[in-house]
Amino acid sequence: MASGDVVSREVIYPGRACKLKAFVVEPAADGAHAAVIVVQEWWGLNDHIRDVARRFAREGYFAIAPDLYSRQGHKVATEPNLAAELMGGLKKEEGIEDLQTTIEWLRAQKQTESARLGITGFCMGGSYALLLPCETREISAAAPFYGEIPPDEKLKNLGCPILYVYGENDGWIQRKDVDRLAAALKKFDKQGEVVIYPGCSHGFFNDTRPTFRVDAARDAWARLLGFFAEHLGRAVSRAST
Repeated sequence: MASGDVVSREVIYPGRACKLKAFVVEPAADGAHAAVIVVQEWWGLNDHIRDVARRFAREGYFAIAPDLYSRQGHKVATEPNLAAELMGGLKKEEGIEDLQTTIEWLRAQKQTESARLGITGFCMGGSYALLLPCETREISAAAPFYGEIPPDEKLKNLGCPILYVYGENDGWIQRKDVDRLAAALKKFDKQGEVVIYPGCSHGFFNDTRPTFRVDAARDAWARLLGFFAEHLGRAVSRAST
């Protein structure tokens, strides 16, 4: 479906356990583009995550939001009990496996076959956005929003720069773990930044939730775009692919 200067579509590709579904948005203009994987919150692949993918496409990126609940029938939650059940039903290794399959699908597309890949995610997706670049060298930049912090034995394998975004009143991710991440970046000589927003709670970037904070969300988005522009670039000419 075309909308202004971007084109969106649903895609299905084979995963290890089942067929995976994803929402893809790309600039309408011809050419290859840097790619961004957008990983869902515990709610699932809902309209908010699709909107974030569209925002990236309007900035010149090939954006893909894989449905990490594909193994559970592509469910989307609107209330916390079901969201918790769905998130609990997804093993970390299964989520990583499906994200690695998504990378394989991206590499098979002529628009992104040799492009740099970025990843961002929120809540549950933030956890995967930080863990994945510890598991693969395919990611060039990662911007996790208020996700779980992997143990140091994982962080020492971090393979790309990160921008970690956090609200100081987060009731799910503990500040001591965020501080541990900042310390691990220094200890393991990794490039990255931890940004903490005063007065913000978990989920402050999601403009469909009561925790949304417009000023912090705007600032975080601007930082995120600057971070990806630095490490991914935007359009990649076909001559370089």
